[in-house]
Amino acid sequence: MTYAEDPAPPPKRRGPLIAVLVVLTLLVLGGGATAFVLLDGDDAAPVAAPTEPAAGAGADPDVSADPAEPTDVPSDPAPESSADPRFVKVGQCVRNEGPAGGKPKLLISDCAPKTYEVLRRVDGATSGEKDAEAKCAKVTGYTNWYFFDSELDTLDFVLCLKQR
Repeated sequence: MTYAEDPAPPPKRRGPLIAVLVVLTLLVLGGGATAFVLLDGDDAAPVAAPTEPAAGAGADPDVSADPAEPTDVPSDPAPESSADPRFVKVGQCVRNEGPAGGKPKLLISDCAPKTYEVLRRVDGATSGEKDAEAKCAKVTGYTNWYFFDSELDTLDFVLCLKQR
């Protein structure tokens, strides 16, 4: 007499369940990393510092020689969509809205007394203060420089500025 074997239970299929869990985990981690990058984007170190006044500049940089005197350099109006200095062009002006002695916060503005005219813009990787100063050293008439150094070098730039 032969006994029939007990039928083996069907194998459990865990493959699809594991795949769904892996995909969900990757989505959660990717979303968290994206949120971190987007919310932490203001940690880049924009820096501006006064430098030696250009030859012939007045002793007091806050006092202009003649505020009614017209400027010879035409300036383009600031873009209406943004006042962010990432979009500033040569000939435009910026103003510092940051606290005195603190981290500068430049905004594109109309050219007026106590603003800074952009004499030169250098896009591309920058390594900091010494690099910004070296890039502006040959710019005639500059009084200040500003650099933006981010984790992504293609977003970096240096502005060579002249205080008005």
